Amino acid sequence: MLIEVFKSKIHRVRVTESDLNYIGSITIDEELLEASGIIVGERVFIVNVNNGERFDTYAIKGKRKSGEICLNGPAARRVQKNDIIIIMSFAQMTPEEAKTFQPKIIFPDEKTNLLT
Repeated sequence: MLIEVFKSKIHRVRVTESDLNYIGSITIDEELLEASGIIVGERVFIVNVNNGERFDTYAIKGKRKSGEICLNGPAARRVQKNDIIIIMSFAQMTPEEAKTFQPKIIFPDEKTNLLT
């Protein structure tokens, strides 16, 4: 049996833009992706701290050290520029694996979205 377990989180980053006309996803600075262990194409869950919206999409790579956090496609309607969001991912594993698994949680600078 597999269970779904919290895998990683980018805690409290600022939305730098939103693009309603892009086909979908969330663009995340490559540095933040690597630090959090989130991979390109991975399903991510978004919580908007400003308005309480919760939704999911998939991650795409943004320019390294750009601080970019851009919601694309329909998800762009759920955020505004400068909103603070939390980005989370989950993984399936056996209960035995889950007992020793350690999630990756990063805390970027809310003003720049870069790691300090």
